[in-house]
Amino acid sequence: MRTYYRGPDARVTDQHFIRRTPSVEAVFAVRDLRNVVRVQGAPAPDGMGGLLAAGAGMVALTAASWSLIGPAAGYAVAGVAVIVAVVMVAARRRSDRWWHVRATYRGAEIILYSSADQQMFNQVARALMRAIEDSGSVPEVRRLATA
Repeated sequence: MRTYYRGPDARVTDQHFIRRTPSVEAVFAVRDLRNVVRVQGAPAPDGMGGLLAAGAGMVALTAASWSLIGPAAGYAVAGVAVIVAVVMVAARRRSDRWWHVRATYRGAEIILYSSADQQMFNQVARALMRAIEDSGSVPEVRRLATA
């Protein structure tokens, strides 16, 4: 058995694509994959709501400290709030986009693999494409679509 990719969340061999999550390991036969598509997905679903809630909380904290403790404390809290906001925005941008491999597996549309790490995603997707090509039956494969 030839291994094309072995990593923490996936393994690609000439016969199987194995996706690992903390709770489950899913095994897919490479020969049964059809219409394999690499898709760049939308931003992570919970990112913006948490960012807005945190920003509102920082504004409320700054206003309360300014009126209750005085301007000196208000400036200190505002400075900390700005630093926290910059860190949150930088962290959000790091995980802004997800990439997915979608396919038809035994007649059902599935998301075969997803990752926010573009480098790891590309390694897994390339390994899967090589496994499909080397299996002899080349189903329809499209490179990249934007969702």
